Amino acid sequence: MLFDLRGRGRRRAVQVIYVGLALLIGGGLVLFGVGAGTGGGGLLDAFKNDSGSTSTDKVFKQRVEKAEKAVQLRPTDAAAWSNLTRVRFQQAGSGSGYDQNAQAFTDKGKDDLLKTEQTYNKYLTLTRKPDPNLAVLMVQAYGQTGLNEPDKAISAFEVYLAAQKPTAALYTQYASFAYQAGDTRKAELASKKALSLAGKDDKEQIKAELQAARAQAALQASSTTPSSTSPTG
Repeated sequence: MLFDLRGRGRRRAVQVIYVGLALLIGGGLVLFGVGAGTGGGGLLDAFKNDSGSTSTDKVFKQRVEKAEKAVQLRPTDAAAWSNLTRVRFQQAGSGSGYDQNAQAFTDKGKDDLLKTEQTYNKYLTLTRKPDPNLAVLMVQAYGQTGLNEPDKAISAFEVYLAAQKPTAALYTQYASFAYQAGDTRKAELASKKALSLAGKDDKEQIKAELQAARAQAALQASSTTPSSTSPTG
């Protein structure tokens, strides 16, 4: 996990970075199906349509198959590829693809996320203006509980960020992703932006969240750096 939850500031940082994706970003989340287009709604919508005898896995399998047929018929249609990306992500996070207890994608879910990434990359080649709501899903796909590729999470988050009104919370999230990816330059620039946007009453809390992200990133970097001590013989 990115943060040690024993510290008060770090618990808050986790809430901002990860729960914040659900509450602050909001748009495009799979649960609510925002921006779902012709492919239907999100997970909640799927559960409503489930007859009870049909498993969740089967529901999403059918949706993916329908979306795959659409891109076969319209291979240069960005909207069709966007919809396939969305339903593949939904499939990855449903049924046996997601462990609710561990709050993480299973191996099956990660396999589906890899397919989601392939579809998203194809979509990006077909549009000059990527859908920020779709990018939010990819931030989650690239997160620690998914494919764990923070550098790609940054790129996806930047697509979303560019379409939003700047807020301290969003730039705190951006800085945290950048620290995790080891991109210190982007992290420090985002940190300064977050502090400049923070209200007087929130500034100290934002500082604590950024410090927690910075410290944890440094800890991760030190734990993955090979020892420089030469073996003795």
